[in-house]
Amino acid sequence: MSLIDGLARLEAVSTGRAQPRATARHRHLSQRPLVLVPLTTAGEAGAPLGALVGTERTSPRLLVVPQPRDRDLRFAFLSELAEIVLPYVDSFAGDVEAAERSETDPETSKRVKVEVELCADAPQLIVPSRAGIEFVRLLGRSMRFRRTAEQDPDAPYPAPPRVPLLGRWLTHFGERARVPGSSLLLAMTELLSRHWATGQSSLEDQHLGALLAWIEAPEGTSGAEAAFRAELARDEAGQLLCPPAGPATDPAFDNTLLAPAMERYDRARSALAAAEDGVAADVGLAALTAAEQEIHALIDSRTRPTWDAVWRGLDALCTLPVAAHDADRWTRDRWSFTGHRDRVVAGEPPQPRVDDAVTAANKLATREREQSRLEAQEALDDPLVMAGRRLAGEAFAGEVTEVVMAYSEAKSPRPRPLVTVRTDDRPHLGERTKVYRALGGKPQTAEFVAYEGEGVVVLRLTDKMGRGKEPDPGSVPEKGDRICWTLFEHEQRGGPKLPDPEETPWTHGGPPAETAERPDPVTAEDTL
Repeated sequence: MSLIDGLARLEAVSTGRAQPRATARHRHLSQRPLVLVPLTTAGEAGAPLGALVGTERTSPRLLVVPQPRDRDLRFAFLSELAEIVLPYVDSFAGDVEAAERSETDPETSKRVKVEVELCADAPQLIVPSRAGIEFVRLLGRSMRFRRTAEQDPDAPYPAPPRVPLLGRWLTHFGERARVPGSSLLLAMTELLSRHWATGQSSLEDQHLGALLAWIEAPEGTSGAEAAFRAELARDEAGQLLCPPAGPATDPAFDNTLLAPAMERYDRARSALAAAEDGVAADVGLAALTAAEQEIHALIDSRTRPTWDAVWRGLDALCTLPVAAHDADRWTRDRWSFTGHRDRVVAGEPPQPRVDDAVTAANKLATREREQSRLEAQEALDDPLVMAGRRLAGEAFAGEVTEVVMAYSEAKSPRPRPLVTVRTDDRPHLGERTKVYRALGGKPQTAEFVAYEGEGVVVLRLTDKMGRGKEPDPGSVPEKGDRICWTLFEHEQRGGPKLPDPEETPWTHGGPPAETAERPDPVTAEDTL
């Protein structure tokens, strides 16, 4: 936690209301997101109990597994989920635009630009909490290796059509959620806690109801009191008024309501299966229908408050202006979505259970690079975030008091102006430390020369001044300009080139086995 975040939390405790941690929205929000509120069975990881899912605030679709231990009922749940998610994903796959991408020419081994298709937009999944993201990844892993009857007629428990395809897409969303700044799969608690600071711990912020209570606390009401009620208030039956944000359920709900309802459902199924005549079958069917409707009502009562809370969180986020670099990050998400769409259409196999050494290294390098890029972009887009970097000594702002033209000592002298800046900040500057400022959307580099007194810094500009002997107009600060300089780079450099998977050294497992899994044949289930 940075110093300014700690100050914001202290201010939230003092005022009783959440305090802003940002003045702009640093995550992309789609015009038509798909909201998913899942529930799981206690004691069995990954066993779905139910879900509310949809793109319309007023008309979500309720999916329920009356008996999670029944494989057929779980498959029916996943099949219904695929009928909702896959058409939503596919609605973004056809609208494309022309874009350029750098590729290596196999003949010349040089980087060339080629024109390819890029999806104009991409789908976005929103779940209540971080645990929901992990559940999406778990669902994807449990489905993407399943075989349907068409793919493998001898499969002992064939999955319904399109369930494996849903698993591949959920796996992609889950993997993309690990990339900092990505917005394909978002958790509402993380979105809100990124933009507002509350007077509670980050662990308590994982409760969506308590987090919203701090943000929405009315005048005259303490956010702490509202959050306390959201976490612990119960009705006459002993059930939480604000259920957890999922996918876990409250033990009181499991023991008092859900377990007896499932027992009645099991007894009704057994009675229907044992019916010996039409009258007994009708009675058993009526009892089974009533028990199933009771479970549906229970699941709806646990997911509906969270569904409404997610949409209230979206309303709060939409009040913030969009950050300047949001479009760049969303474009990278669109590239990721387009690439996975192409892999699915090409009939490539599902994502492997374990990445090879080169793929794992590439993923790690990508996440580290995107983390640094995200931190830099957020600071450049948001003065409140930049204030935190300034307090940490990673940036400083000041007024230009003097500019002295100087030149390099090379054979062809280049302009190297000396800029004197007066600042009240305390940056961590050392000999020839590089600093940067935004100039026309590009970073201009300078290096620290010396201190000329308390709070007076002398910098030497080194680039972005043109090719001539005289600097281009506007490329050199003028006396009286107030500029913010950063000690961190605005653009991240690429890492070292990694070998091809076929050239993996023996120290990292060696080349992949020649008996790799063959691609699945493209069937009618792979397209709408």
